[in-house]
Order: sequence, then C-alpha cells, then structure tokens
Amino acid sequence: MPIDKTVNSFDEAVSDISDGSVVMIGGFGGAGGMPHLLMLALRDLGVRNLTIIGNTAGIAAPTGFGWPDGVEPIDHAVLIENGQIAKVIASFPVSGSVSRPNAFEKAFRAGEIELELVPQGTLAERMRAAGAGIPAFYTPTAAGTVLAEGKETREFDGREYVLEHALYADYALVRAKTADTLGNLAYAGTSRTFNPTMAAAGRVTIVEVDEIVAPGGIDPERVDTPSIYVQRIVARPPASEGGVALP
Repeated sequence: MPIDKTVNSFDEAVSDISDGSVVMIGGFGGAGGMPHLLMLALRDLGVRNLTIIGNTAGIAAPTGFGWPDGVEPIDHAVLIENGQIAKVIASFPVSGSVSRPNAFEKAFRAGEIELELVPQGTLAERMRAAGAGIPAFYTPTAAGTVLAEGKETREFDGREYVLEHALYADYALVRAKTADTLGNLAYAGTSRTFNPTMAAAGRVTIVEVDEIVAPGGIDPERVDTPSIYVQRIVARPPASEGGVALP
C-alpha cells in the first residue's frame, strides 16, 4: 500500500503535542513562509510550558510588520499571549518598534518567559547540525561576547572559537508550497529560509502546504525536503472554499 502522510485537519496534525514539548516554528519573520494555521491549532490545543525555536518570536503584532493591509497578523504571539510558552530560542525575538513592544517583550519584562538569544547564522547551523547528525561544532561567532559565557572555547590558528551544540526539536511546524502524499516538499519565496532546516531537525515534522499532489507530481529536481524527514502533511483550505485568506 502506498504511503500517505496526509492528515485531515490542523487540529489532528498537532494533537499529540504535549506540555513541555520543544517546537520549531518555520518562517523568516514576515507573513510569508510561516505555518499560520498550525500555530492556531497549537493555540487551540492549549498545551503549556512549551519551548519554541524560530528566527523570531513574533514581530508582526502589533506593528503589522511584513503583513498585507487588512489582514490580521498570525505569528508566535498567539501562543505567547495564551500563556503557553516558557522559553524562546531565537535570533530576533523583539518587535521592530521600540515604542510598540510585542507579546514576547511584555512577557519577558514581566519575568514570565525565558530567552536564549542565538546569532542567526549559529541558529541555522545548530539546526542543520541536528538534521545531519552532528552533535556539536565550533564557530567564531559570539567569541568574546556575553553569548559565549559558560560555553567551551578553543583556539584554532590563533582565533577563538565557541562550541555550539546541535538544536533538536520534538516537533517542527513547517510551511511549504507543495507536498506529495509521500512527504516530499517544494518551497517558495521566504519559506525557503528556515523551513527546510527545521524539517530535518524535528523528530516529528508537521507540514502546512498550499497543495498536495500525487507521488511524481513534484519535479524531482524541485524536491527541497525529501520525504524521509516528514511525518504529517495538512493542506490549507482554499479561500474560495471558506479557507482563511492568508499570505
């Protein structure tokens, strides 16, 4: 029998995420490339004490950064405002406006949430290392700064390097353009940033897509994430059929 990794609903796709899970959330920062409906399903599931990993911690609300006019932003804030997040691991967790703090900033200032700040390239490489089975690596990034405090360092060719560990997640919530039923993925636009890396680093990878096709429906030269990394696929309903009109 052919493998079919599709699930019927977003609620079903996230139903086994439990309290205390580590969850990667794809996307670069703006509206494009984020698994919006998976985030809403995770909010509705109501699990608590989550650690979320992403490039940002929600920079769209309240400024609307990267979102079309007239569309209500959906990002990490829906989880933070719901009191579900205990820790954030991110590169750009704060709002783009000093005068308009986002949900993360408010929770952090109130002592309700923990932050592990990671330089963007290091964040990407820590996730890539997890997907490649590399437990740790040395990088010159952050050497001599507060971000290196408490970490092992070594000198190579007269330069200081910091030891960074692979970054895994119990679940990766990923956004792609197209999936086949086997789980092969093709991305578009900014979804090509962190989503492919997270797909490989998650122990369970759940993918939100615009369309699902039969095996062979994606040109082999356009397969960006092989099916081996994907466990579940769920399709967005088209706006013409009552779906949410989102980027």
